[in-house]
Amino acid sequence: MEGLTVADANLTVYVHPSNANKVKDALLRQLSSLLFKYDENFDGVILAYEIKFESKDAKILPGLHPLFGVKLKANLLLFQPKVNELLEGKVVKLGKECIHVIILGFSSATIMSEDIREEFKFRIKHGVEVFASSAHKRHVIKTGSFIRFLVKSLDVDILHVNGSLIPSNTGCIHWLSRYGTEDISETDSCRSLKRPKPIEEQDSQAMVDLSLNSNHHHKSHKRTVTNGMKS
Repeated sequence: MEGLTVADANLTVYVHPSNANKVKDALLRQLSSLLFKYDENFDGVILAYEIKFESKDAKILPGLHPLFGVKLKANLLLFQPKVNELLEGKVVKLGKECIHVIILGFSSATIMSEDIREEFKFRIKHGVEVFASSAHKRHVIKTGSFIRFLVKSLDVDILHVNGSLIPSNTGCIHWLSRYGTEDISETDSCRSLKRPKPIEEQDSQAMVDLSLNSNHHHKSHKRTVTNGMKS
């Protein structure tokens, strides 16, 4: 699935002195507070992270409540969908006018009837509403199906995607992986939807201000970001 990026981040987190004896918990709690929310600094949604302390030394930030900064490195899994990319999700509701999809368990998508290619016909089979292909008898989309679709537009405020099933390389993933058309590459047709591992939240108090610098590596979809985190 497109829209997923791995990033290496250099972070500095400023922690309140009251958390001096539980710094790791403070950092984990602060990073966990950023999960599954769109962040302009990262230009995406953080799905998971893994941190490594860069130094045991801390820099004191003077003030009424002097904070101390801890440097660390983090590997981030980001969800960064773009227009015309292919996403995958599970159909949670289907009707004559639209298909409702959940992506990675937290983001929603809607595919309207005008964005469904003509070969798919809405039918009711054995009391179940489906979109069945008139060109390929076994190609059926129903509630519970995992589908691949194209991104038409994205509302980052509510993490909602408007999708399309017009391209020939979109539809039910199960069918595409077995009987996909010739213009779908073998690698792409075998992609599966993977849910990121849950992150256990930890207790802490930390203050954060983010800034971002990135270098994209096209081949591996891996980039490096630099952030400063403070009050």
